[in-house]
Amino acid sequence: MHIHILGICGTFMGSLALLARELGHRVTGSDKGVYPPMSTQLAAHGIDAGHGFDAANLDPRPDLVIIGNALSRGNVEIEAVLNQRIPYTSGPQWLADNVLRERRVLAVAGTHGKTTTASMLVWILEQAGLAPGFLIGGIPRNLGVSARAGSPGDVFVIEADEYDTAFFDKRSKFVHYLPEVAVLNNLEFDHADIFSDLAAIERQFHHLVRLVPGNGQLVVADGEPALSRVLEMGAWSPVARFGRTDQAQWQIGDGVDDQQFVVRAPEGEVVVRWAMSGEHNRRNALAAMAAASAVGVTLEQSAAALATFASPRRRQELRGSVNDIQVIDDFAHHPTAIAMTLEGLRSVPSRGRLIAVIEPRSNTMKLGTMKARLPGSVASADEVYWYQPATLGWSVEEVARACPVPAHAMTTTEALIDTLVENARPGDRIVIMSNGGFDNVHERLLNALEQRHGQPVETEA
Repeated sequence: MHIHILGICGTFMGSLALLARELGHRVTGSDKGVYPPMSTQLAAHGIDAGHGFDAANLDPRPDLVIIGNALSRGNVEIEAVLNQRIPYTSGPQWLADNVLRERRVLAVAGTHGKTTTASMLVWILEQAGLAPGFLIGGIPRNLGVSARAGSPGDVFVIEADEYDTAFFDKRSKFVHYLPEVAVLNNLEFDHADIFSDLAAIERQFHHLVRLVPGNGQLVVADGEPALSRVLEMGAWSPVARFGRTDQAQWQIGDGVDDQQFVVRAPEGEVVVRWAMSGEHNRRNALAAMAAASAVGVTLEQSAAALATFASPRRRQELRGSVNDIQVIDDFAHHPTAIAMTLEGLRSVPSRGRLIAVIEPRSNTMKLGTMKARLPGSVASADEVYWYQPATLGWSVEEVARACPVPAHAMTTTEALIDTLVENARPGDRIVIMSNGGFDNVHERLLNALEQRHGQPVETEA
């Protein structure tokens, strides 16, 4: 079958393309404004995409078009699909019909940490010999790809997003996923472009809860009032809570340093020693361990896997260093995620400064819904640079003035890079946060630092 994917370079749709290709379909696609790592992953698998939208991309006529949720009426290819009566569906629906119905699905949901938690869970299952299929909204460095089909009847891990499905299906994506195990990692307001308030998102999360069978498992974070309200609407599956309270069946205990922590679970206790940092990652790991336990993985197997876990691409990813100045890439684009990223990096001993560079470009940020929370989100940084995207309808100057640390507002990436290069010192960590390509600032900054200091860029082995 010839499948054409609209919006193919999005993290979900690009992963879907890999699955369709693995299942034997001919895959083509369209998108614009593409950037790594998804664009390079598709190219590595021989899938040509990213040439913009044009009705000519539908010639020869595909057997099926899968339409991404970022696209809406008025897009030239959507209009051509409708006018020519070409069969079409959404990505989540295609996934449910062609992959998930034959799998034991473990779905990872939450406002933050979905990609990292799902990646941890896949790696635990992989190391335990379960050979999971998976679809993740990022590229786990341990596995090298964002999706794999797996085998019918085996486990399948999916990052379960609450964003809407398609222009013709406004339900959250995750209601299509048929989970046997559902992780509810956290929940707060986001996606202001489609949800009116937090209560609207809570209702969608309860739709997910309704789908988990009675012999399945809900893995739910403690200390999350919104998740408690979701469960109060009704739950028909066993609930395993995780966190730091005495009521949690899965608990975190502190280790001797940030690179280790204790896990107390119904089956016993184990020490996890790993290379990750931050309380948010410990909670992500705890959720992954609890979900893995639901399909038979032991505490010892989980701890051993986490010892070799590497964060996914664009999640506190060290892109390179020059003259002991590190450039780190992170996908954070919500005030809570920004704060957690910076707090996690701050917890790692360093002799230099922690410098944040932030592009507020998500749909929620464009609406200004979270603007008042942004200044406080950078309290763990030593200095912050706010970048003003052309699509942002408000000025970052106001946010910069309200920050508790020295802050700057930048309007061009050229000026941003020049200023960073001028002011960076050995030992500094520059963490660049955006949910987009950010005009390739990461590589351009490394190249500029290389020219300034006359030293080559060093990367991780």
